[in-house]
Amino acid sequence: MKEIFDNVFEQDGRILTKNAVRGSKVYGENLIVVKGVEYRAWNPNRSKLCAAIKKGLKNNPIKHNSTILYLGASTGTTPSHLSDILTKGGLYGIEISAHSMKNLLRLCEKRENIIPILADARQPHNYEEVGQVDIVYEDVASPEQADILLKNSRMFLKKGGYAMIAIKSQSIDVTQKPEETYRQVKDELSGELELVEEISLEPYEKDHLFLVLKKK
Repeated sequence: MKEIFDNVFEQDGRILTKNAVRGSKVYGENLIVVKGVEYRAWNPNRSKLCAAIKKGLKNNPIKHNSTILYLGASTGTTPSHLSDILTKGGLYGIEISAHSMKNLLRLCEKRENIIPILADARQPHNYEEVGQVDIVYEDVASPEQADILLKNSRMFLKKGGYAMIAIKSQSIDVTQKPEETYRQVKDELSGELELVEEISLEPYEKDHLFLVLKKK
């Protein structure tokens, strides 16, 4: 077993995080015990961050003590693995769907380093109490993906902090080639965020590009 990032491990081609709630599964993932320690298998088909790691992501700014604003937390699949990683940090999970929030709330009962917030990521002033964070992570299906990331980064991201986004080209414009959509999003972000790394999520996610950016 090899630690490839802070509290992220690789064994036999599988990506693992150390289970913060021993014996508990979140989305039917496999639990693996190595030398008495329980790990959760991180499924790249269910998590765009894991897909990026499987595709060879080199720059992962998420540390054990990071504070993360997660836009589009959904039912908590990826946030649950971040909860494992953030042994001394925490995550604010923004989710607009009341239905998804019910599942997220159940997750947060066991994982106290996730704070769920029912809100629209397009209106960050509604959760301004979050304050400054180290990382803004966005996984939102919206034509306004770039604008959402910029609004939240302006309000919450520390100078020199990192933004991470999974661009869903089909949510932005189904009529143009994904490459053209990616170019437009990168151009829109470039005024305030410096591109650190980009990585295609194929074959795990079709027509998705993952970006790691740094606030100027």
